[in-house]
Amino acid sequence: MPKQKITKAVLPVAGLGTRFLPATKVMPKEMMPIFNKPIIQYVMEEAMDAGIEEFIFVTGRGKVIIEDHFDISYELERHLDRSQKTHYKDLITKGIPKPGKVFFTRQQFPLGLGHAIGCAKVLLDDEPFAVLLPDEYLRHNPSCMKAMVEVYNNTDAKNVLAYQEVDKNKVSNYGILDVGNNKEESNNTIQIKGLVEKPAIDKAPSNLAIIGRYILQPEIFKFLEKAKQGVQGEIQLTDSIDKIIGLKKTYGYKYVGERFDCGNPLGLLEASIEVALANNEYKKQTAALLKNKAEQL
Repeated sequence: MPKQKITKAVLPVAGLGTRFLPATKVMPKEMMPIFNKPIIQYVMEEAMDAGIEEFIFVTGRGKVIIEDHFDISYELERHLDRSQKTHYKDLITKGIPKPGKVFFTRQQFPLGLGHAIGCAKVLLDDEPFAVLLPDEYLRHNPSCMKAMVEVYNNTDAKNVLAYQEVDKNKVSNYGILDVGNNKEESNNTIQIKGLVEKPAIDKAPSNLAIIGRYILQPEIFKFLEKAKQGVQGEIQLTDSIDKIIGLKKTYGYKYVGERFDCGNPLGLLEASIEVALANNEYKKQTAALLKNKAEQL
């Protein structure tokens, strides 16, 4: 029986963004710009590049601006047409999904990533789905999610988790893969035996850390519905994935591109600098600005 295609993605955007206060007092952290484009738009474009057709946002209070961002802006587009500023019109229309393909549901209480994913269940129609965390800006060609979909389509994997190697002293910040004696395969994949959420350094089964991209089977909801609150009262997604691994073959995909943690101000700043340096229009100006500032230190 052929696998179901991955056509739906869940984007959890309910976080409060406390590390960006006061900027996030009224503006969602997902709308913070990486140079001149909101974080969330980069993530949407990655999902579209992977063939995703339907997008489910798990939001919270004060996040309506995200819904507005992925809608048409008739007055602005008309003004740009009249001004013959077609370049700018292309910029604001590029990442807009087709009508009827974007959905919003509320996570009413801040109970963690596992709870946020559970809020999307009714919109997934018992299908496998992707999860993309907007805090993670991943820059590579092909995109991380596109490569993961290819792994899903071309192997016997039922679930696929993106990972990177991290320093051993940082494993307690991540969900960590237990791969036992399994070896990395030629397509940058490795079969996973289990997961441990933020283990102590001396208890970590590896230094292979999950990053914010997942492909999951709908059976995950059986475990999420029974999951108990853990540290800080949150329901961890990794705990439920760990349980589904014994039922559905799960692979890790080793992401080899650049990764920026845009959930903190310095990560967002670094991402903005890198994007500016890659922009032909602003590259020289950005480099000159950085050089001038460095000389002043």
